[in-house]
Amino acid sequence: MKTFALAGNPNCGKTTLFNALTGATAHVGNWPGVTVDKREGVYKGGSENVNIVDLPGIYSLSPYTPEEVISRNFILDEKPEGIINIVDATNLERNLYLTTQLLEMDVPVIVALNMMDEVEKAGDKIDAQALEQALGVPVVEISALKKNGIKQLMDRAVSMPAERKGTTVLKGALERELETACAFYTAEGVKSPLFHAVKLLENDELELENKGAKEALAKASRGEDLEAVVADERYKYISANLASVKVKSVAKEKLTKSDKIDRVLTHRVWAIPIFLVVLFLVFHLTFSENLFFLNGFTEEMGWLPSLVDLGLATEEDGANNFGVEILAIFYDGTVYSPGVILTNFLNLFLDHISDGIVTLMENGGAAEWATGLVGDGILGGIFAVLGFLPQMLTLFLFFSIMEDTGYMARIAFVLDRIFRRFGLSGRAFMPMIMGFGCSIPAMINTRTLADEKERTATVRVIPFFSCGAKLPILTAVAGGIVAAFGIGNADVITFCMYLLGVCTAIVCVLLMRNTTLKGETPPFIMELPAYHLPGFGNLMLHLWDKTKHFVKKAFTIIFASTIIIWLFSHLSWRWGYLPDEQMNESILASLGMFIQPIFTPLGFGSQLGRFGWVFAVAAITGLIAKENVIATFTTLALCIGAYVGEGTEEGIEELSGLINIITADTGITRSDFVAALIAFIAFNMTTIPCFAACATAKAELPKGKFNRTVLFWLATSYIVGAMIYTIGAFIWPVAIWALIIVAVATLVVLRNIGKFDIVKIFRRSKN
Repeated sequence: MKTFALAGNPNCGKTTLFNALTGATAHVGNWPGVTVDKREGVYKGGSENVNIVDLPGIYSLSPYTPEEVISRNFILDEKPEGIINIVDATNLERNLYLTTQLLEMDVPVIVALNMMDEVEKAGDKIDAQALEQALGVPVVEISALKKNGIKQLMDRAVSMPAERKGTTVLKGALERELETACAFYTAEGVKSPLFHAVKLLENDELELENKGAKEALAKASRGEDLEAVVADERYKYISANLASVKVKSVAKEKLTKSDKIDRVLTHRVWAIPIFLVVLFLVFHLTFSENLFFLNGFTEEMGWLPSLVDLGLATEEDGANNFGVEILAIFYDGTVYSPGVILTNFLNLFLDHISDGIVTLMENGGAAEWATGLVGDGILGGIFAVLGFLPQMLTLFLFFSIMEDTGYMARIAFVLDRIFRRFGLSGRAFMPMIMGFGCSIPAMINTRTLADEKERTATVRVIPFFSCGAKLPILTAVAGGIVAAFGIGNADVITFCMYLLGVCTAIVCVLLMRNTTLKGETPPFIMELPAYHLPGFGNLMLHLWDKTKHFVKKAFTIIFASTIIIWLFSHLSWRWGYLPDEQMNESILASLGMFIQPIFTPLGFGSQLGRFGWVFAVAAITGLIAKENVIATFTTLALCIGAYVGEGTEEGIEELSGLINIITADTGITRSDFVAALIAFIAFNMTTIPCFAACATAKAELPKGKFNRTVLFWLATSYIVGAMIYTIGAFIWPVAIWALIIVAVATLVVLRNIGKFDIVKIFRRSKN
């Protein structure tokens, strides 16, 4: 089967084309030897199947970033049958710079002129045949978003000759030097000698490592910096010979639609407030149980009738029939958001499955422990996690829309002005925002950052941007607070906690970039793509990938974890079975009680009494997979509810029931418990991420930095949680925390001006 590599600039539509070509056949892995995302798929739309490899988005083939090295090494070493070079037709000249480099390799190349629909909409024209003659390789007009021209592209790609000799636009001024360098590589038997010769003239670090390369460079070079000369020659050739194939409309407006939109969305003053409003709307449409606050901000302000008020349900028995249960998915005294409606629908479905299985087991005479294991342990834990899948996908859908339309690229541009003050470039925002989806690809994406210290700082704060796995924690605890105490709105709490994570990341970056990771902030250059509507198929593929990953984790890691949690909560140290009413004597309970005091300064320690160990255990199991936190709560809350005689239901009700039980058992005040629950969210948001993310961080961080990073995560989460609890519960610690912050800030300033150096002070004290 032939293999074709997709190569192109970032934001040229490469991912959209990859999805259009491969569809559901795509799979993700890592490049051999390095932890950088590798995507492969199979194109099945032609006369023969073709393997498609999606190379990282790059601007050139010079070794400035790991992505550029990987792309060039794959083409040179793996020898694909061809390269499909995706070119953004709306920004032709800039994209053709990479094309001129790809043409220097001895590999068949076909150019895909993407976004031709946008070119035509603007009234411009591109002479594809003239461009094909000038480049000497096939050129095909396509629209990856609308899937136009894709079959023609692949048909021409498959029919290309098996071999091609590299050509270059670098002639005239550099011709003699190129001949000398080419002669050296030809004598050495190196493949693609022209490409290597050009890289040699550019003082390419990888080329200079080859045997005899420095001597060859001394013969070929004129003793000047030829890297700038090579770049200048490329742009001169593109402007003189290739740019003319694009004819701009005479009647074209001075400002495009994208320019007009950017006047508002990238405004110097209003850009950030607009972004915050957009984020709030995203969270509101995902999590709100009071859409657009139609029923007021609290239960006391409510004026819409509930199903009980309408006589359709009773306080004791709930809905009277299945039809009313369906109605309750959409409305129950308040209008639900789309995310909550989808969640209610799935939870109703899962509830009936769980109840049906448990009933069958009970009617079949199954043992009590078996029914408990299946109902409370396996099904309770897995279904509790799966119940949050709709909201996670809704949130991810909104973020995908923001990214595909080009809005996220604008936010990176806007935030560059702010990030630069903290020692980061706007480029660091892209992997950070990816952290809202999953920390693993976000950490991998930090390889686009050229500075090692900036990369280290970014990897460390990415877990503070709550990933989809942490979403059930935020939603369940926020919903538990609202359900148990009747205060606030779950979407407002969730939105504020996301902002807390972002603020924590900014403060930590500011500290690191002014102390241990101090360095120069690299420049940030980014092309802003034109705004366009995202493709429905592309969005669905994104959601499908997310669903597969989430469900796979639910039925592997979380499945195993729920069984272990249930077993150890029902086994004594003598390995005897314990019913629910003796759960506090179990192995898990005793271990939880042992570590429970550690979390006392955070509010969910000793003050939560005999059932407080559940929070400690949940926080620890979350280190394996963050979804385990809610799986743990569900499994243990159902058992505790049975123990004290309180029936609980699937979903958020388990946590709210547990909150009510602990409140009644300990007499803890509402304000103290709310502060403790908020601190619990903050701790889990900012502490050590899941094992998979830790493994990725270890691979991405410089040698010796991972252990310090783990300590950094632990210290940060503990401090943030303690700050929230002590201030929220007692108020007066505000002054103490303010003094600590001022002291730390003062020490940082003194250190930077050379007045305070802890190392020198330590040495003097020893002497």
